[in-house]
Amino acid sequence: MKEYLASNIKNVIILGHLGSGKTSLTESLIYTAGGIEKKGEVEKKNTVSDYTPEEQTRLSSLSTAIIPVEFKNTKINFLDCPGADEFIGDIGHALRVANGAVLVLDATKGVEVGAEKMWMEIRKHNLPAIIYVNKMDKENIKFDEVLNLIKNRLGKQAIPFCLPIGKQNDFNGFADIVELKARIYDGIACVDGDIYPDKLDKVQALRQELVENVAGADEALLEKYFNGEELSIDEIKHGLRLSVSSGEAIPVMVGSATKNIGPLTLLHMIREYFPSMSEAAPSEGKKPGTEDVVTRKCADDEPFSAYVFKTLVDPFVGIINLMQVKSGTIKKDQEVYVSHSGEVEKVGPLFTVVGKTQTPLDLCHAGDICAVTKMAKVTTDTTLSDKKAPVVYDATVTPSPTMYVSIKPKNKADEDKLGNALAKIVLEDGTFEIKRNKETAQLLIGGQGSIHIGYIVDKMRNAYKVDVETEDQQVVYRETIKQTATAEGRYVKQSGGSGYYGVVVMRFEPFADKEYEFAEEVFGGVVPRNYFPAVDKGLQETLEHGPLAGFPVINIKGILTDGKYHPVDSNELAFKMAASLAFKEACAKAKPTILEPIHRIVVTIKDEYLGDVLGDVNKRRGRVLGMEPADQGYQKVVAEVPEVEIVKYTIDLKAMTQGSGTFTREFLRYEEVPGNLVAKIIEEHKKAQA
Repeated sequence: MKEYLASNIKNVIILGHLGSGKTSLTESLIYTAGGIEKKGEVEKKNTVSDYTPEEQTRLSSLSTAIIPVEFKNTKINFLDCPGADEFIGDIGHALRVANGAVLVLDATKGVEVGAEKMWMEIRKHNLPAIIYVNKMDKENIKFDEVLNLIKNRLGKQAIPFCLPIGKQNDFNGFADIVELKARIYDGIACVDGDIYPDKLDKVQALRQELVENVAGADEALLEKYFNGEELSIDEIKHGLRLSVSSGEAIPVMVGSATKNIGPLTLLHMIREYFPSMSEAAPSEGKKPGTEDVVTRKCADDEPFSAYVFKTLVDPFVGIINLMQVKSGTIKKDQEVYVSHSGEVEKVGPLFTVVGKTQTPLDLCHAGDICAVTKMAKVTTDTTLSDKKAPVVYDATVTPSPTMYVSIKPKNKADEDKLGNALAKIVLEDGTFEIKRNKETAQLLIGGQGSIHIGYIVDKMRNAYKVDVETEDQQVVYRETIKQTATAEGRYVKQSGGSGYYGVVVMRFEPFADKEYEFAEEVFGGVVPRNYFPAVDKGLQETLEHGPLAGFPVINIKGILTDGKYHPVDSNELAFKMAASLAFKEACAKAKPTILEPIHRIVVTIKDEYLGDVLGDVNKRRGRVLGMEPADQGYQKVVAEVPEVEIVKYTIDLKAMTQGSGTFTREFLRYEEVPGNLVAKIIEEHKKAQA
């Protein structure tokens, strides 16, 4: 693959609902452009994009694949992204380096939930876009209905550039509304012809709508249009380029990726209507260690800078960092400033990737995508830049986990390998989290839902040969007291020789301001001051395991009020034990109870599911704090809910909202559990510990 300058580079992200045919389309695009000799199929597990065992088993993309193609002196870097929104971290990073998007729709299903979500991401990033209506060769498809759905759900700016020719198995092409030609595909080549007479009137009507949009993009064209003059093909294409680039026009085209109908036209449209990287807005970053804004144009003559948007761990090559060169150029052994370490390092081996295939690269130009290895301190979200003109680009904001499960290796011999496997997976996926809960002894992995976590478990087995079993996360409770109580603690053992003598009288109070505080109100030296730390420490150690179920005790204040000591037998251990005994004695009178963790959740749902979600939050013992409009047709619900009620909320919310609902969560505080649930919690905890 030859070198390309920014003026001839376009980075195009391919998005769509799960199963809409993104990978099949990507395969058709690289095949049509001559990048591969034989076209693969998802079902045959031989596509360029889906090359991991997990993807081939599930017949679905689970990670962004980079597929560069060369077409008419233009390099188009396609980013084939997962369809499941649980991989939003991967998708979000890919969006950072794209300057155009193709949204793939399944013609048999119209505008699905996943497509709507991906469309919102495209709009959020202000990307010019083309909508590719796939699977037009299937049964019972009515293009007019699909088009209406697109306009209603995705925007009135959607304009058909094509009108399908033939139905079901007879679908073999479309009328090109811009060029006024029939494009007939035979699976290999595209043959141009005249538009059939029965479609001509409809094509002319659609073309008039398209021309009106074009005219509004340029004052000169608008004046010509109002004067009744006909616009030339070149003028229409010029206007379309302006409209598509600004988002005022969203081309809608039809095709069948598996039959190779449409990809050639799509390549032409991307080349003609999407801006090149040289036309991209300058990238904004900051001078390291300051808030000073630094801008870089996407040009070779600017100081070098690059953003690492993805990290892969290859069993043979090691860590691979995929980056987009934002400005300047990069080559092997070049010295660069690494934002994550603040150090200057030499660039390792440089190469380009096509799926899993790696080809060495001498030089990568501004705007292009490449990969680098053997740079240990480089991770996703790292900025590499010229050591003489360093810059740091903002990291991509990704959601924190919404679901946790406990894992443990099925084979004890795999325990050592487990930590290594998890550490490598974390490098690849910033939305994945590992944490060890010391209280429950559970090793927890967190992700965006069951598909995401299932993928992690499969990857551990396939890539790192570690087979694990999963269990539900155990919620960690706390204990406290509801009433003030006073008790004496005596630890006296005197049987000749050195003994133990420590007596304390302590008052224990509920204390909402802090988890724990120790104080003293001792007069007359009945307990010498040098034993106060021992009393404090003894109490803290005792509070680690409460009297009801052994949960840590919080929101308590222990006050030493009186006591006794012996000039010979008193020591720190005696007073530590006395404090412990005093607390245990006081608990019976202090009304101990269980506290549960409360989380703040922000649920984003379609308007139509608002009532169902509010009712469900109430059933989960939650409190709705407020609601506010989100994106068009969506609402945000803010609520506080006990953690035990949302352990699997990701799954339940998707079922309740047909896959459209999402949520975020964060721990707030502990609150008292309703009295009728205390006995059940104690029983379940004792069973888990047995």
